[in-house]
Amino acid sequence: MNKVYIYLENGTFLEANSFGATGTKVGEIVFNTSLTGYQEIITDPSYAGQFITFTMPEIGNVGINADDMESKTAHCKGVFVRSYNDKYSNFRGEKTLNALLKANDVLGICDIDTRYLTKMLRDEGAMMMIASTEISNKNELKAKLESSSRIEDINYIKEVSTKETYMHKSGAWNCETGKYNKAVMSDKKIVAIDFGIKRNILNELVESGLEVEVIPSTFKADDLIARFEDGEIGGVFLSNGPGDPLTLIEEKEQVKKLIATNIPIFAICLGHQMLSIAHGHDTYKLKFGQHGGNHPVANTSNVVEITAQNHNYNVPDSIMNIASVTHKNLFDNTIEGVEYNDKNIFSVQHHPEASPGPHESKYIFSQFAKTVK
Repeated sequence: MNKVYIYLENGTFLEANSFGATGTKVGEIVFNTSLTGYQEIITDPSYAGQFITFTMPEIGNVGINADDMESKTAHCKGVFVRSYNDKYSNFRGEKTLNALLKANDVLGICDIDTRYLTKMLRDEGAMMMIASTEISNKNELKAKLESSSRIEDINYIKEVSTKETYMHKSGAWNCETGKYNKAVMSDKKIVAIDFGIKRNILNELVESGLEVEVIPSTFKADDLIARFEDGEIGGVFLSNGPGDPLTLIEEKEQVKKLIATNIPIFAICLGHQMLSIAHGHDTYKLKFGQHGGNHPVANTSNVVEITAQNHNYNVPDSIMNIASVTHKNLFDNTIEGVEYNDKNIFSVQHHPEASPGPHESKYIFSQFAKTVK
């Protein structure tokens, strides 16, 4: 292992060991409270531009496999783990986490007090940082961090979104067969707009009985409206994704065109935030975000769902002027889901596909399938 040197924008300077890629990376540091699923978390495109601090101390012990990738690559800047295990034990394991990080130019940082980091982020909030296996001088790291762009100034959607349209053909994971279910013929076709979509979101859309076409974030609303009016598609899905949604100016204008029609729309995470912004209700940044697989959310039936979360931004309470709140976070009482008044549009902030996490919210995909024309 190489030594790695870390400087946070609050002045904290740390030294640790590294695995995975080498080099110098700048990004935003957040923490994730999930106990399992580090591969799915690391390959979630929503983490583009961020360093992930795992509160689970033992990471790497089940290895990596092709089936659990949420995207083709890992987009995060780096990961912090208390104890890295290079020797994995798992009948599904195919390679080490070290190999995945090296292949995708992601820094792995270990032998560091992740509890200390998590408590700092909880008290002070998510912040920018720099980590390097090349630079050991604190002042040099500080100067480089201060001259770098902040995460809210970068449009990471351009990096993570698909460049080509494609059809998604697989459904949910089948534990009995050890494979993903295959898509079945459906007379309900939707278009999923990829802002950084997770594979298991697409799997659950297919599993709910939909034919799913995935298109780039550079979509044109007029094209989708024409296809809907011609009866070719019956709905639109807006995906999760990384970064500050307020930076997505052109995407907002396209979503505004979509919501002016009667197209059924369902959105998750960043898509949920985009709908709010397009309706004139700008999002705000949470202190340290909500990242993990153990967040309690109450729905309109007062049933508590334990949910998977991954976001730093939230829709404002003013959204209640034009929408009904369907889900509330019981940790901080923030809005987790809405249905827009007099429209066939609804969205959630949490991730009903989980992966990793509990499966209590998967019914939302079936709810969308019922609205698709």
